[in-house]
Amino acid sequence: MFGVQGREESKSGLICLAFKKYVLRSRKRRVKEQRLDISHMFGVQGRERIYYKTRHMHFCAHTHYRTKEMDSKTQVADKPHAVCIPCPAQSHMKAMLKLSKLLHHEGFHITFVNTEFIHQRFMKSRGPSSLDGLSDFRFETIPDGLPPTDINASQDIPTLCESIMNNFLAPFSDLLVKLNSATSDNPPVTCIVSDAGMVFTITAAQEFKIPVVLFYPVSACSVMGVLQLPSLKDKGIIPLKDESYLTNGYLDTIIDWIPGMRDIRLRDLPSFVRTIDPNEIVFRSVVDAAERAPSASGIIVHTFDELEPEVLHALSTMFPHVYAIGPLEPQLNHLSNDHLKSIGYGLWKEETECLNWLNSKAPNSVIYVSFGSMAVMTPSQLVEIGWGLANSKHPFLWIIRPDLVEGGSTILSPDFQEEIKERGLITSWCPQEEVLNHPSIGGFLTHCGWNSTIESVCAGVPMLCLPFFSDQQTNCKYTCNEWAIGMEIDFDVKREEVEKMVRELLEGDKGKKMKKKAMEWKKLAEEATGPLGSSSINLKNLVSEVLLPKG
Repeated sequence: MFGVQGREESKSGLICLAFKKYVLRSRKRRVKEQRLDISHMFGVQGRERIYYKTRHMHFCAHTHYRTKEMDSKTQVADKPHAVCIPCPAQSHMKAMLKLSKLLHHEGFHITFVNTEFIHQRFMKSRGPSSLDGLSDFRFETIPDGLPPTDINASQDIPTLCESIMNNFLAPFSDLLVKLNSATSDNPPVTCIVSDAGMVFTITAAQEFKIPVVLFYPVSACSVMGVLQLPSLKDKGIIPLKDESYLTNGYLDTIIDWIPGMRDIRLRDLPSFVRTIDPNEIVFRSVVDAAERAPSASGIIVHTFDELEPEVLHALSTMFPHVYAIGPLEPQLNHLSNDHLKSIGYGLWKEETECLNWLNSKAPNSVIYVSFGSMAVMTPSQLVEIGWGLANSKHPFLWIIRPDLVEGGSTILSPDFQEEIKERGLITSWCPQEEVLNHPSIGGFLTHCGWNSTIESVCAGVPMLCLPFFSDQQTNCKYTCNEWAIGMEIDFDVKREEVEKMVRELLEGDKGKKMKKKAMEWKKLAEEATGPLGSSSINLKNLVSEVLLPKG
């Protein structure tokens, strides 16, 4: 009667109508009563896949919520509602905020959950009006269970991990009850999007009978490495027997049985494999999260299919639903109308004066140096890196956080300051993505945190890699060996090596090859996040297959 397109639009309209009825009934009964099952209308496959018979259709919730006939209050009431909760750390919050903005664009009401401590820092850095977004993108807080501390202080990671395991479930569940209250002016919670380190959300989702997806704001190779920790533990490979195993060659052991990962040494896996104490809290929390991950409704990975095909394929055999939806920033850039652009990502105030300084430099001439939001180095490492940069004679922009160095002193000598005058700029924080995309940037000296790595890939900038902990060793391995866009600096930093590598990156043949390869990856990232790209399609599959209510 309608032709192929007409049949699809007719079914889409019926799904929209059914979902609207579901929401209206749920507002009266909330989560405790059985929801409307619309699967009989088209069967399971039709219900889950109807959107994707043509890539050019918008899933019904998105078009339905954008209809001009509905007033704004009705729009909010009728939306599916995703509660998004990151791990309380800068890089994790940044990635989750980007994902939340994309879900909001797909038609979801968003409740973004920070800890009280992180939210205070966020408000301080962004300004009191920075979160004045839409009525359907809201922020809530839960306590972190830790004693009050200076808002500018860094939280102790082991203590925070222990508190996440022991103290977060109850206040998070209380928040869900509040959001589902009959007096609430938001729609009922229909799904949870949780940082993969916050696995207490799985228990909460089971209690409220809603889907929960785990978001890994890291590379797929790092996800696979973390998921193998229980097996490595069961095989007796980890924890290490004693500290001598850190230096006696044991870390060079080849692990040849991990799916999708070739020629991986133990040292190339996330740094948790270097643990000596099996009761160390960070180790226990990461192993616990890995063991509980299969209970989630699906997993999201901040990568793209073309970058890590083998590992993503292996993950897809381990989980029913795996979605590579990165890089997130290019997807946001494709949005024609980003109402949430004013909501930033930083826990530190960004100093934008560096952009003017970069404007005065030649194309591809500056080395950008940053070690992320959590890495801590020794005073010796700071000095050696500094003099290596100075002796390279290349201009550099160096981000030195107040808490970057053990003991807190980030003061460099007057001789150093004199040497780098006019050539080096040191600042405490910056808009990193703008910096990496500035034409003067020729390379990035990085700790290999995943946000930094994927942002460098998106900008087409090759890297010098100095990994510290967590997933950074794995990212370094793939950046240098698999993607051919990086060179590793020894952790026992020497100024001569830094100088040599900066020169090679910005002047040498290897640096030119790395730059060419980086530009190739940049193009693939752009294609993946385009309207018909793999990550864009995966995002919509995530929504249709897992996040939208099924009945």
